[in-house]
Amino acid sequence: MTEFTLNGKLVEVGEHPNLLAALREELDITSPKDGCSPSGQCGCCTVLIDGKASISCSMSLARVAGKSVTTLEGFDPEERERFATAFSTTGALQCGFCTPGIVVRLKALLDKKGADLTREDAARHLGAHLCRCTGYTKILDAVEILARGAVAETRMPPQAGEHSGNGTNGAGYGVGYRGAKYESLQLALGDRAYVDDLRVPGMLHAALHLAQHARAEVVRIDTAAALAAPGVEAVFTAADVPGMLRVGILHTDWPVFIPEGGRTSYLGDVLAVVVARSVAEAREAAKLVEVEYRPLRPLTDAVAAIDDDEDAVWELDGNVLSRSAYRRGDAEAAVAAAAHRVHEVFQTQRVEHAFLEPESTLAVPQADGTMLVYSGGQGVWDDRNQIASMLGVPESHVQVELVSNGGAFGGKEDMANQAQTALAAFLLGRPVKCTLSREESFFVHPKRHPIRLEYWAGCDADGLLTGLKARMIGDSGPYASVGMKVLERAAGHASGPYVLPNIDVEALAVRTNNSVCGAFRGFGANQAQFAMEGVMDRLAAQVGISGIEMRRRNAIRPGCVWGPGQVMDDGCAGVLACLDAVEPAYDAAVAAGKAVGLGLGLKNSGLGNGFLEIVQAVVRFDESGDVEVRHCWTEMGQGVHTVARQVAVEELGIDPARVRVVVDTTRELGAGQTTGSRGTMMGAGAIQDACRHAIEDGCKPGIDYVGEYRVDWTNSIEEGLEHPTIHSAFSYAAQLVTIDRESGQIDKVVAVHDVGRAVNPMLCEGQIEGAVHMGLGYALSEEFPTDEDGRPTHMTLRSLGILRAKDVPPIEAVLVEVPQPRSPYGIKGMGEIGLVPTAGAVAAALHDLDGEWRATLPMRRAATAVGASEE
Repeated sequence: MTEFTLNGKLVEVGEHPNLLAALREELDITSPKDGCSPSGQCGCCTVLIDGKASISCSMSLARVAGKSVTTLEGFDPEERERFATAFSTTGALQCGFCTPGIVVRLKALLDKKGADLTREDAARHLGAHLCRCTGYTKILDAVEILARGAVAETRMPPQAGEHSGNGTNGAGYGVGYRGAKYESLQLALGDRAYVDDLRVPGMLHAALHLAQHARAEVVRIDTAAALAAPGVEAVFTAADVPGMLRVGILHTDWPVFIPEGGRTSYLGDVLAVVVARSVAEAREAAKLVEVEYRPLRPLTDAVAAIDDDEDAVWELDGNVLSRSAYRRGDAEAAVAAAAHRVHEVFQTQRVEHAFLEPESTLAVPQADGTMLVYSGGQGVWDDRNQIASMLGVPESHVQVELVSNGGAFGGKEDMANQAQTALAAFLLGRPVKCTLSREESFFVHPKRHPIRLEYWAGCDADGLLTGLKARMIGDSGPYASVGMKVLERAAGHASGPYVLPNIDVEALAVRTNNSVCGAFRGFGANQAQFAMEGVMDRLAAQVGISGIEMRRRNAIRPGCVWGPGQVMDDGCAGVLACLDAVEPAYDAAVAAGKAVGLGLGLKNSGLGNGFLEIVQAVVRFDESGDVEVRHCWTEMGQGVHTVARQVAVEELGIDPARVRVVVDTTRELGAGQTTGSRGTMMGAGAIQDACRHAIEDGCKPGIDYVGEYRVDWTNSIEEGLEHPTIHSAFSYAAQLVTIDRESGQIDKVVAVHDVGRAVNPMLCEGQIEGAVHMGLGYALSEEFPTDEDGRPTHMTLRSLGILRAKDVPPIEAVLVEVPQPRSPYGIKGMGEIGLVPTAGAVAAALHDLDGEWRATLPMRRAATAVGASEE
């Protein structure tokens, strides 16, 4: 037993691997989060030990014996409010998972330095912390406010359950209001629970046993040793699955378990789940599952796999997952006849999402025989359907309740451990929770596709594009996930936001035994447009004009034909609006002698390609006049709850404190996955419609007013139309990267984004800043490679090359508002477009610096080149 003082009270704890485990598992202190499981590389678990900020996952209990430990739960109430308000009013948090650890670190810094704490000093000391959402810009804004004690000067909207007291309609807090996100105070303090923070009586813990070979026949699975381990309640394998063995969003090709007689297809395959009384017991026992393998040659080269005689995936024929293709005119002839031509092979890399909250699921059997599953995924109805099919029960017997997650970026669309956790709870009749370690998360969930892009392009003497031919090969790993859709998007966005009279595009998604690849912010558009922006800069150099002029001459305009043949609507005027807005900064940087690079991009919002998208929302009044808004979107930091509240305030003229936002999983509201930058656009439309129905009926209490928004006017490329409407909406961006010629370091990014209508400008800026941070990492340093055996080689957060706070240059976010036709309030998507132009802009700036054309990502892997912090 170990004694120490926790938040002013003497406590005694048993054996635990570290202080964080003791806090969370025994003392039920959940503001410190486990994001690196544990390796001391994310900072989410930071606490004060005798007043010093310390990483609790790296602290043994022996080292804290007799000492004083303080967590956010033990902060003085006034101090808690001061920190929470500063982070809330500046937009310094999004998903919130990393925020409590950062707040604790800042308290220690402020206690030491007070008003002398500078922005630069804070950035240096935040080297121990990762934030994947914000890009750190607004965190440092909060630091400046805290250091000068100016929180009282800022304006906070009333929080849920906290009436403003003015008795009015809350005017000013509607669409366009620049204010704090919903639940921001709770998020800043770690008071809003994630799945792993949930506790229920009688709860057991599960751990997975993963494959040891990327491609191997499974001869025998022996669970005897694991079953005999201390605390173990059960071990389950494929033999225990009562229903369908395979699941999947688009194709049911992903096995929940690999059975005896089956074959592994990547190192994230699950062979067994072990259930025990504690987390530690489950993890130790999972190591004891014995598997006899017959290893096979893994297929790890996507190009070679296309024609390989062997199949990469067990019981699936062929290694080409999908082919997306279209052509207009004669691209080869146009390129051959062009005054200026480019032929280049570009290669992008595999990237890990590195959301800070590892995947966690809690499954709780109900007294009526149904199953309640708490999930942090991006599609609770997909989770429900897949779990039900695996259990062999009707979908009505499974309810998946969405818990706002700690970041996703597309990486939580597929199930990770939901099926295995639900199976264990179903068979045992007891609640079971399973939380992946960071290493398990790396193995299991899909990554960003590495894509080989071969481009041929030409333009005339004036720089007008005449033809483009593109061939893309994307490594999708073994299972479909949404890989075919990523390559479909890459194909559709192959030409970027430019007019091409002749175009010929083909994109293949290929199965291999590397990590599964699927959705990731940008969804194929950033890979394709890294290549296209490189083409534009190479042609501009041949023509003898600037990068900005080359783009202006070729940018799409309303009424023109784009890419696969879509006739663009008035919303595409946002392209030139972005160029106009960035031009003064571009000219100033050139005049100042900076090395400059410009990237231009577009990204669709919504699913498009002929999908019928229908989403509903519910507005309900109670007797007191409070309003409950029910929608169906995953809150993962992007602010969809905030959008819901602001739309309700806009339409109903109600005090925002009277609005409560709920994700309704008791009824299927038709959203599908929260993906494709459509939560704001479609959610706003449905809530707007529900509010107007309520107003027409007098806003009577106790009635569910249902609103709907639908997109039923898009076409699939496969329909063969001359001018298909591939997507219902697009967002646009221009990003300027400047490099100091003496140091060779990026010193500023100006990111101009056309959002159609900014529902909340501060949240839009935060999305841009976070996406640019991610885009800079994508361009310069981030990668998740695998070796010839399909084994990932970068298995810690530190090794991924993610930029830390001190390495991120100033980011100036500029919002442009060119309304999107047929969209509520003119809204366009914001989440996906944020990093589409970044890598191209960085490549152009580096070429201006040293004259070298770059075609492979990342462009500067060495830590010294990107200034990667080791603090």
